[in-house]
Amino acid sequence: MSLRKYLTSRVFFLQVLGAAAIIAVLGYLFMHWLTFTTDHGHEITVPNLAKLTEEQVEEKLDELDLDYVLLDSVDYRSEYPKFSVVEQDPSPGTKVKVGRKIYIKINASGFSSVKIPDLIDKTYREAIPTLKALGLQEGTITYIPNLGKDMVMELRYKGRNLKPGDRVLKASKIDLVLGDGKASYVEESEPVDSTAAPIEETPADE
Repeated sequence: MSLRKYLTSRVFFLQVLGAAAIIAVLGYLFMHWLTFTTDHGHEITVPNLAKLTEEQVEEKLDELDLDYVLLDSVDYRSEYPKFSVVEQDPSPGTKVKVGRKIYIKINASGFSSVKIPDLIDKTYREAIPTLKALGLQEGTITYIPNLGKDMVMELRYKGRNLKPGDRVLKASKIDLVLGDGKASYVEESEPVDSTAAPIEETPADE
């Protein structure tokens, strides 16, 4: 049989159909195998772990076939309990696969302390960013007579004056005493001595 007749014969047509059927079946089985091995379509919603302890996190994620990794502790945040989760990645509500690791950060046990820098004679605009960079907060502002307008004259914490190098807890409110720029110098005349004896006038010769 010539090649031309074979390609147009019924036998060749049936062989092509059989090969196509085999390929289709193998492709179907491969896709199902791939879906099974990758858990395609089986996703888990990441829970909100905020304010949970590490033990509570482990228990909750075990129930969902998820894992966690503790990255580090962060500076103390008063709105969260000590040693509780303050940050997580992925965020709550994210869809993940079974066994996915959730990265968490834990709240510190309390505020750490920082040293007060030397801000005397600095301007208000210079002082505030420095305090905030140290984790401190701006307290009340008061003014006293001084030629330096908005210059820092004193730093106070709970009524006491602070010196450079003093330590306070982070998140403390630092009160600032500033110059009002309105001070003036008044020259005082010398006081007259009222106890001095009066000068007697000598009468002129007649």
